[in-house]
Amino acid sequence: MKLKEGRKVKIHVVMVEPEIPQNTGNIARTCAATGAKLHLVHPLGFDISEKAVRRAGLDYWDKVDIEEHESLEMFLEKYKPEENHMFFATTKGKHVYSEPNYESMNDIFLLFGKETKGLPEDLLQKYLDKTIRIPMRESLRSLNLSNSVNIILYEVFRHKNFEGLEEISSYFD
Repeated sequence: MKLKEGRKVKIHVVMVEPEIPQNTGNIARTCAATGAKLHLVHPLGFDISEKAVRRAGLDYWDKVDIEEHESLEMFLEKYKPEENHMFFATTKGKHVYSEPNYESMNDIFLLFGKETKGLPEDLLQKYLDKTIRIPMRESLRSLNLSNSVNIILYEVFRHKNFEGLEEISSYFD
């Protein structure tokens, strides 16, 4: 199998105060598989010490580029939304996740909030034009967080022609 040619895609998945370790584990695995950088914004609802990760059997954890941030404010100070292609995932998003033209963007940040509350309301109001949502029936509250990350992350890669990911193998040729 060979990798597609092209510049290195820089996609960042930002988990703001995640609460459920299984969701974050699934998201970390997706980041390992795609090469997306994972940002974890504290406080976390679980332990990610080396011992805890080893006990959970996360054998891919060392293949994930992870950056931790003490708070959302510190993250936003370091990676300013006004200077980066930053998208805020929420069920109340102004745009459907497939609307932005990710193809020409570099350093794309996809922010996701905690499972019980999502992203802070004031943040969503401030960056309303950068909010994205996954369409779904009105009667449901939301999709599972790790599923939402996968849907949006792979849409970004689709816009970029899956740049940096494996092409179909010639296994059956």
